[in-house]
Amino acid sequence: MSQPARRARGGGGAARRAARSAVSFDTAKFIERNIPNFEVLTEEALQIIETNAETILEEVGVNFLDNPKALDRWREAGADVQGERVRIPRGLARKLCETAPAQFTQHARNPLRNVEIGGNNLVLAPVYGPPFVRDVAGGRRYATMDDFRKFVKLGYMSKWLHHSGGTVCEPTDVAVNKRHLDMLHAHMTLSDKPFMGSVTEPSRAQDSVDMAGILFGKEFVQENTVMTSLININSPMTFDDVMMGALEVYAQNNQACIISPFIVGGAMAPVSIAGTLTQVLAEALAGIAYSQLIRPGAPVIMGAFVTSIDMNSGAPTFGTPEASHITYGAGQLARRLNLPYRSAGSFCGSKLPDAQAAYETANSLNMGLLAGVNFMLHSCGWLEGGLVSSFEKFVMDADQLGTLHHLARGVEVDENAQAMDAIREVGPGGHYLGCAHTQANFKEAFWKSDLLDYKPFETWEDEGGRDTQALASLRVEKMLNDYQQPAMEPATLDALNAFVAERKAAEPDSFT
Repeated sequence: MSQPARRARGGGGAARRAARSAVSFDTAKFIERNIPNFEVLTEEALQIIETNAETILEEVGVNFLDNPKALDRWREAGADVQGERVRIPRGLARKLCETAPAQFTQHARNPLRNVEIGGNNLVLAPVYGPPFVRDVAGGRRYATMDDFRKFVKLGYMSKWLHHSGGTVCEPTDVAVNKRHLDMLHAHMTLSDKPFMGSVTEPSRAQDSVDMAGILFGKEFVQENTVMTSLININSPMTFDDVMMGALEVYAQNNQACIISPFIVGGAMAPVSIAGTLTQVLAEALAGIAYSQLIRPGAPVIMGAFVTSIDMNSGAPTFGTPEASHITYGAGQLARRLNLPYRSAGSFCGSKLPDAQAAYETANSLNMGLLAGVNFMLHSCGWLEGGLVSSFEKFVMDADQLGTLHHLARGVEVDENAQAMDAIREVGPGGHYLGCAHTQANFKEAFWKSDLLDYKPFETWEDEGGRDTQALASLRVEKMLNDYQQPAMEPATLDALNAFVAERKAAEPDSFT
């Protein structure tokens, strides 16, 4: 086995220097669950769904559009290809999926921020994709590159967030064909956490690989995973050339992809839970299998983005029992495939970070923890059904991610946790505030929000009677004021700057 390549100078050394000079703030390790997964499907139900998914692949098939090479690959693998419809013999897709790793490391330029994706682990990443942003001062507006950079800084400084994410908002003030360069540059230079690559066009995926080669070293990139990128399936059962082209680039270069159906139940999948799970599994099997046709062993994550629908308005709904059932069930199916699982997030349909947003988000985050999710995109900042990245909700959600960390620890029953000495010391009718056990454990005994208000009414009123959104706005301001950029070797930064400038100069701006 070959030895891992030496990392580029933007990696460990720069990270250690950054640690000595940066503003002090804690960053939690990715979650390692010590609690069981919540499972809603019986063995019989699982077998029915798996059998029906194979039937869909064999009899109905999936479309691979505008991609003759993909059709050739499937034909050579033994599929029945008629036009752009690919019918996959029973068992073939599942067999191909067996070469995908059950767990992999995504490397960050600061090795202390590396994450393990798969197993009992949960990695939390921020909101992805909204064209609008919202804050108290400016209201709802189109996102800019300045907004994007602010979100990356907030993500870098958020204790419970393990990943910098990808398109934390869509910067509409930069040309469509060039904005990916600025976004990647921001993730690489303003944070030292792991990040995602561009998927909006295959050449942009290649730019992502090339920039990662500058940051980590080309050989290191080929032998290690440094990006996890999102490949959405056009449900029902359609794979377009843009997403598949990006998948091909990443798989060829050993970079991970989340292969994820994008389903609004009742519109892009059946209204029934079992029917939706069957379609989710069929689509995921086909996409993951295709990644292994590109490069056996390429890291992948089985995704399931599923919401229900308001049958009166057609609007997606979030935090619903049906979405939970599907998320739990898809987790069981992913584990039977021995694959990492992506789902859940801070989902809500509310226009503001209000009570509706809080209820729906809490339901969505908790279902993700209990479902056994390994990579949770959209874990903070999501608003208005994914149309808006909210600054205030970003820090509100990022604060609440701490509860997931503590819930995942499970219940300790060692001698200290049994607290028998404390119970004997206090006895009937006493209190525990001053006993030795409380004094020894009070600092770490309970999780405490860094944002929410626990003060008495009089103090809260004297301080202006601020609601959570107002407190979050102040926190955003403080975090951005405290931000210090993590150090990077000057030669690496110069090379990244030169690459971006050269690529931008190579073609005219396009906003379509």
